[in-house]
Amino acid sequence: MPLSSRLAPPPALGKDAPAAPPAAPRPTPASSLDIYQGDPNFMTSLARGLIVIQAFTQQSPQMTISQLSVKTGLSRAAVRRCLYTLTKLGFAGAEDGQRYSLRPRMLSLSHTYTTSSTLSTSAQPVLERMSSTFRESFSVATLDGDDIVYIARTQVASRVMAVDLHIGSRLPAYCTSMGRVLLAYLPPDQLEQYLARVDLIPHTTRTITTVDKLRLALRSVRRLGYALVDQELEVGLRSLAVPVYAPNGRVVATVNLSGNAPRLPVFDMQTHFLTPLRNAATEIGSFLR
Repeated sequence: MPLSSRLAPPPALGKDAPAAPPAAPRPTPASSLDIYQGDPNFMTSLARGLIVIQAFTQQSPQMTISQLSVKTGLSRAAVRRCLYTLTKLGFAGAEDGQRYSLRPRMLSLSHTYTTSSTLSTSAQPVLERMSSTFRESFSVATLDGDDIVYIARTQVASRVMAVDLHIGSRLPAYCTSMGRVLLAYLPPDQLEQYLARVDLIPHTTRTITTVDKLRLALRSVRRLGYALVDQELEVGLRSLAVPVYAPNGRVVATVNLSGNAPRLPVFDMQTHFLTPLRNAATEIGSFLR
């Protein structure tokens, strides 16, 4: 090839040059409702109201109609109607008439679940006894979509970590000990679907961020019967979890111990807490019969 050809500048982009493909629209909570279009039994208005409720978080406890519209993907008119209804029923309100927030009455919804759930009501006293005995924080969670949801929890005040956890808190399953347990015992087809869609965000330098490594970690959980996650969600946070079995042999929940990594060495967690955790899981599971 002649030197002049190799050094020739690239052709200028003209009006006939192909345009860059438009960026794919970012999915929003509202877009998840598209699959239900045409379903006569699906209450879209109720679904929109639930989307608005779930938009409020610890990081965004107060939002305007415009902010909620952007965050949810719903129109301003739809958000306004949802907030109007929630306000009339006492579940939301706006002190200044612009920035809305949830009201304490919202707690009645979670209380209804915790008092009607056999798993939650049976687990709480078991965790409280464990916490009183060992002076550590214990939790029970179930899998909801790609997250774990805390349904029972005790926390020792002097052991509080940066992560503020309570009943109803959600955390990604892939980087938590309870999530690893629940994922490890999923039916194979459901696990493969999860691995195909999960976004493995690195929360710390220790977080597993490849599907192959996560798959190996889950196999280890099934082989050992427990999951120990060392500072993958938060630096300094170490946790140990075991499965809770239903009478039919299906894993329906998980119970864990979490605490400060320097104070809870891996060996101590395995030797001092694994058996008590398994005993607690068996006791909780017995209430499901």
